[in-house]
Amino acid sequence: MSALQIAAFVAALLLAYLVGSIPFGVVVGKLFYHVDVREHGSGNVGTTNVFRVLGKKAGAAVLVCDMLKGYIPAFIAAYFLRETDPWLVIFIAAAPVVGHMYSVFLKGSGGKGVATGAGVVIALVPLAGGVIALVWVSLILITRYVSLASLVATLLVPVFVIALGDPLPYLIAALLVTVGIFWAHRGNIKRLFQGTENRVKLPWSRDHSALAGGRGS
Repeated sequence: MSALQIAAFVAALLLAYLVGSIPFGVVVGKLFYHVDVREHGSGNVGTTNVFRVLGKKAGAAVLVCDMLKGYIPAFIAAYFLRETDPWLVIFIAAAPVVGHMYSVFLKGSGGKGVATGAGVVIALVPLAGGVIALVWVSLILITRYVSLASLVATLLVPVFVIALGDPLPYLIAALLVTVGIFWAHRGNIKRLFQGTENRVKLPWSRDHSALAGGRGS
């Protein structure tokens, strides 16, 4: 790579990280509801806690925004670089997930990477992204555990990457992201094994409390 190409790559990597670092849960909460979601519910800035604290409209908006901040950098990188250097695609695609989990705007804290990671998967492996999204929704409907659905969906990513014959860098990145997301969910995993993990409220469920738990994002 020439010096100009290296500079362009570093700039793209930094921009992707900064985009991923935008804490839409905090932005939507403060801008439209005058509420800091970090001070309520689980304290997480991700979609699930926004649903819990601010309701469906805010949660849906944050879900879309968090997915787009992963999808857009990954899609652009894949469009221009997939055939020439998939390693560069992976670095740029991973940057917003890292930004979401370790946001510079939140002094290194952040969400758990599920929604942003889903955006990346849909951009790089759209068929797998669609199937995994269906599995995620189905597991939430069946179990009402957002965390469990997110963990299973995350495990499916490297499986699909192998099945679809994607480049080796994609597989390595999928495995690393899977490990990172599982680490971010270590508290949820402990509660799942202990039987104390909270379930999400569904419209037809008997539990009519606010969205209660499933800290999956």
